Amino acid sequence: MFKFIWSLFKNKTTSFNIEEKNPMKKFLIVGLGNIGEKYENTRHNIGFKVLDRFAKKESLTFKTEKLGDLTTFKLKGRTFIFLKPNTYMNLSGKAVLYWLTKEKISLENVLIITDDLNLPFGSIRLKTKGSDGGHNGLKDIQDKLNTTKYNRFRFGISDSFSKGRQVDYVLGEWNEEEISKLDERLDTSIELIKSFALAGVSNTMNMFNGK
Repeated sequence: MFKFIWSLFKNKTTSFNIEEKNPMKKFLIVGLGNIGEKYENTRHNIGFKVLDRFAKKESLTFKTEKLGDLTTFKLKGRTFIFLKPNTYMNLSGKAVLYWLTKEKISLENVLIITDDLNLPFGSIRLKTKGSDGGHNGLKDIQDKLNTTKYNRFRFGISDSFSKGRQVDYVLGEWNEEEISKLDERLDTSIELIKSFALAGVSNTMNMFNGK
C-alpha cells in the first residue's frame, strides 16, 4: 500500500508530499459546511456538526487559522487534526490541500465528512473512492487533489424534497423528527471517526456501513 501511495506522488497525480516518518500516526478529519450563523443548523453543514459534537464531548476548542477552524485530539498514539474549512463549501479543496501539505499527512489518512442526498436520513457510509455525486464540496476537493481516491464519510440527509427544491432542502434546517434522532447519529459518527484511525478504513467500513 505504501509503495502504491508513493507511486501516486512520483507520478504527480497529487500536489502534496506524504509524511515519511510515522505516516499512520496523523490524521486529517475534515467536516464540510458553510461558515456563518445562518448555515449552522442546516443539513448541508452536517460535517461541521459532527466535528462540533466531537469537540464538545472531548472539551476541544477550535481556533481560526489559515483557511479554516482547527483543533487537535490525541488518542492511543494517534493525532487527529480536525478542520472546518472557512472557504465556503464550493472551495473546500483549497483548505484540504493546504493542511495536508502543511501537516505532511498521507492521503490515506484523510477523511472528508459530508452530507448525502442519496442516503436515508442518519445512514452512514464510509467509502475510499468515488465520484463527487454532484456535491460541490467534493467536486472541489477532487479537483484540488487531482484524484477521486480519498476517504469520504457520507451522512445521509435523504431526498425528501419536491422537484426544483433541492437547494432549499439542503440549505434548510433539520425538522423536529430529524432533531430527535440526530444526537444518537452524531455519537455514532464520533465512534466511526475514532475507528477510522485506530482500526483502519476496511474494518471501519465493515463495522459501520449501513449502521
